[in-house]
Amino acid sequence: MNRLALFDCDGTLVDSQASICLAMEHCFAGQKLEPPTRDAIRRIVGLSLVEAIAQLLPAAEDDLHRHLAEEYKRAYFALRTAGHIEDEPLYDGILEAIETLDANGWLLGVATGKSDRGLIRVLEAHGLRQRFVTLQTADRHPSKPHPSMIEAAIAEAGAAPETTVMIGDTSFDMAMAVAANALPLGVAWGYHTPHDLHAAGAVRVVEHASAIPAHLEAL
Repeated sequence: MNRLALFDCDGTLVDSQASICLAMEHCFAGQKLEPPTRDAIRRIVGLSLVEAIAQLLPAAEDDLHRHLAEEYKRAYFALRTAGHIEDEPLYDGILEAIETLDANGWLLGVATGKSDRGLIRVLEAHGLRQRFVTLQTADRHPSKPHPSMIEAAIAEAGAAPETTVMIGDTSFDMAMAVAANALPLGVAWGYHTPHDLHAAGAVRVVEHASAIPAHLEAL
């Protein structure tokens, strides 16, 4: 049975908080709404876009959530086109961890709240597209923590829940892994605290990306 290491993207592979916060602020301001705090925005990174905005504006109607989701996409594209958003940097040690896992026979995948287009752009910017055998995004699945992304990745990779590890920085990632009967491995450099990760089911929380391969072998 294949071993599968699934990575979240934002907050796990790349540090995208600056671009996400900027686009969300422009989105809200463009609709004459008070922008959320950056801390509030970081807390919803990882959810699919409509669900994320619903958490930022819980009292609003679903139609407004969906409208703002489209406005966010437009704001992000406009900011990127104008050069205000640059490629998100990989976290220190991530590239080496991916190379080590690949060399050790792990199949690699991504399960993210990003769109297909957004994920491919990030992976290609860092020359990582060919490293991953399965890519699961919000375009084809319910929002985290629904287990659909992990279940589809397991099927595509020929793995099993007990040979699959979900690596992520948010409680949504950990809860998704628990729901899919996969192993939840938290990372401490993202947008939720280690306490949040453990509370959502993380079996361990890694302090630096260089330690990921050793933790996966131990699990």
